[in-house]
Parts: sequence; C-alpha cells; structure tokens
Amino acid sequence: MQSTATVLVYSDDANTREQVRLATGRRPASDVPEVQFIECATLPAVLKELDRGGIDVCVLDGEAVPAGGMGVCRQIKDEVFRCPPVLLLIGRPQDAWLATWSRAEAAVTLPVEPVEFAGALAALLRTRQAVSA
Repeated sequence: MQSTATVLVYSDDANTREQVRLATGRRPASDVPEVQFIECATLPAVLKELDRGGIDVCVLDGEAVPAGGMGVCRQIKDEVFRCPPVLLLIGRPQDAWLATWSRAEAAVTLPVEPVEFAGALAALLRTRQAVSA
C-alpha cells in the first residue's frame, strides 16, 4: 500500500472544503493510505493540479460557482488522460442522475455526512489502488 493518497478538493466555499477534510480525517478507512489534500477554489487551479499529476481522487462540489463540479467533472473526464476517479458533492439526492451524466464514479449529498462520505472516498481509493497495482 502506498504511504499517502492525494485528494484534490474543489469548492469555491471554504466551509465545504473543511467539511471534506473533517469527514475524511487522517484516513477514511483503515485499509487505505493516509490522505493529503490539495484544495482548489477555481477551475483553473483544478486543471493546473491535474496537469501536474499525482492526484488519486478528485472531490468536486456540484454546487460551486461559477464552474459547478458536475460540469468540471465532465470536462476533466473528456480532457485529462487517465483522469482520477471523481466523488461529486450534490445538493439533493434527486441530482444523482446529473452525477451519472457528469461521469462521476460516486456522489454524496451536501452537507457532508462523515460516515457516508468516508465510505465513498475509501471505495474510490481502493479502486485506484487496485488499478495502480
């Protein structure tokens, strides 16, 4: 198992980024590596970090403005070679179909519920580890 996993968190709202960090803790599950966060508040920052590489999972805020996480997800799935898996934060459970349209691998509702979020993030990290092995 790798020593750390890098998670990119995109939201224009610092409180949402904090909810993600607090829900994750040092690691979302005992069988995945400790998490290191890269926080982005703008789409250009997201694209710059993805271009740099080394991101294991992206957490995108579907409610972010002006570039919502759903559109960002669809864009990076089209443009980023070997795009990391995406966990999308959605405003309502009824928006799950939009998460599917955006090609996100998982979605959870806002506000972040720690157990649900940590489980979804851990599942994506496990998948990423299996692909990398």
